[in-house]
Amino acid sequence: METLTQQLNTVKQFNIVKISYFLSAVLLYSCSTGTSKPVELPSPSLPVMTVESVDETLYREYPASIEALANIEIRPQVNGTLERIYIDEGAKVSKGQPLFKINDQAYQEQLNQANANLQAAKAALENAELEVEKKTRLVNNKVLTDFQLQTAVSSRNAAKASVQQALSAVESAKINLGYTLIKATVDGYIGRLQKKQGSLVAPTDQEALTELSNVKELHVYFSLGENDFIDFKNNVQGASIEQKLNNLPPITLALSDQSIYEHEGRIDMVDGQFDKNTGSITLRATFRNPEGILRSGNTGKIRIEKKYSQTLLIPQVATVEMQDKIFVYTVDKEHKVSQQPIEIIGKSGANYLVKSGIKQGDKIVYKGIDLLQDGQLITPQLVSKDSIN
Repeated sequence: METLTQQLNTVKQFNIVKISYFLSAVLLYSCSTGTSKPVELPSPSLPVMTVESVDETLYREYPASIEALANIEIRPQVNGTLERIYIDEGAKVSKGQPLFKINDQAYQEQLNQANANLQAAKAALENAELEVEKKTRLVNNKVLTDFQLQTAVSSRNAAKASVQQALSAVESAKINLGYTLIKATVDGYIGRLQKKQGSLVAPTDQEALTELSNVKELHVYFSLGENDFIDFKNNVQGASIEQKLNNLPPITLALSDQSIYEHEGRIDMVDGQFDKNTGSITLRATFRNPEGILRSGNTGKIRIEKKYSQTLLIPQVATVEMQDKIFVYTVDKEHKVSQQPIEIIGKSGANYLVKSGIKQGDKIVYKGIDLLQDGQLITPQLVSKDSIN
């Protein structure tokens, strides 16, 4: 049997061998990977542009609804059967043009009766006047008393009132007869026809016969948020809202297909109060529509221009957005880049208008900024403004 001393010596020798193998492996790995000497990467070659100031015009767009100058419901004013329809849906009509005809036989008879009553009232008046004339002579000859004459005069006055009443009935019958021919009250376009020929119509009908839209001019309604409205009040000349509206430049209307409506418009109304639910205020612009191209119910966007003088303009591709902030990489004289936050005013196509953070003459990295790190050295390749555009 081995003694305890021999066993301890064997274990010690085994541990020494393991440590030797471990140190040899570490030495070999260090030599093979070259960790003792770091590798230096070459500076990347990146395009760099010089920041310049320019005059720029921005357009802000606001969703808009388009309404006709007047949308008029065409309703019957008398009862009757719809005898004729003179127009078709979508037709262009002129003021005074016949649209519908209600059967007028009953109203013609009412007029005839009223005329007959008028003739009877006139005849009664003539008799009353003759009676007054006769009794006047008799009173003058002291054959009759004044009381009898006064009675004749009173009867004559009643006959005159009857004539006026009969005249009123004739005029009322003429008006009702005129209502049987329904005419266009303005120039415009006919909407859907809700009743067909032969239908019974009345003023109490829930639906109108049709709707007439006067689209010679269009009212276009849109809304401004509170900040935009404050900007409008502060930056447009004029002591009152009316003066400010008069000093506004013409505006354009972008249609649903993004085409620009050929006629310019003007803002002519600001609502009296903000909508407390949306925090916005409604404005109205008026556009001419002589060709009748647009109709009530169209949609689009109001485009309002705002001019900026000598503002900084940089491409969006030269920026990176992190945590709701926008950054660029500026390049100093030693070709070292620095991450710089900027504040923008708005967008113009593929460019940003810069309010602060950089200044004219600064150099920024134009492309390839995704893998850049703050303080990194680069090899700048200066690009011209023309090559960027």
